[in-house]
Amino acid sequence: MNIDLKEMTQLAPIFRELFKGYHLSRSEPECYAQLSNMQDQYRALFKALGFELVCDPRGFYYFVPEQMGAQVNKTAQRLALFTFILVEHLADQGRDPLSVLDGGTIGRDELPALLEKYRDLFMQAEVTTHEELEEKVIRRLTQLGFAEDSNGVYRFLPPMHRFLDVCLAVQHDRDLAASLHSTDLELRAPVLMDDDSGDTIIPIETSESVEESEEDALARAMAEERAVQEEDA
Repeated sequence: MNIDLKEMTQLAPIFRELFKGYHLSRSEPECYAQLSNMQDQYRALFKALGFELVCDPRGFYYFVPEQMGAQVNKTAQRLALFTFILVEHLADQGRDPLSVLDGGTIGRDELPALLEKYRDLFMQAEVTTHEELEEKVIRRLTQLGFAEDSNGVYRFLPPMHRFLDVCLAVQHDRDLAASLHSTDLELRAPVLMDDDSGDTIIPIETSESVEESEEDALARAMAEERAVQEEDA
């Protein structure tokens, strides 16, 4: 496949965001449009540079971490746990969790009651105050492209489906256990593991675990690609 770098006018911002763990969706219209229109070219280029681009049909793009079996960092686990809690909370209120987490919203004023109701679970995530909930969870959701903050109203974006998939899998296991009338299968919310644990919840890499800067990585990768092209010529 011929790859014309001149046509990839959004290459630098696309790579920068994907490299730091951001999930690109329609909330970034220029980058998303170019990825959608040149999906095969971008996937081929990033593969040649050592990155695997995932093009989720539900409308978002992200990089797969280099080591899929490595322990997921605590941020990703914390966000998965928060999603589980939110699904339970919305269902208890008679609200459809899928409609809320798939383009819907919650308000900042809902967070204190949520924290109080699920305090024991939040303590697993080292979240004990309203400020920590906003800093460690909500802010990270917005930084990684899972949600947008509009003056204290949080709108969830398509990448939330990654965490919803985990929650639906847990619910499926619960339903299976119930159908078997089993008392031996105790199913709980996703539990945060120690950093040296081998268990994972969902493979997401964030900028907290990246040592090389986005600019340096892109410059290195592009230099390697040019060298390969010169050798082929």
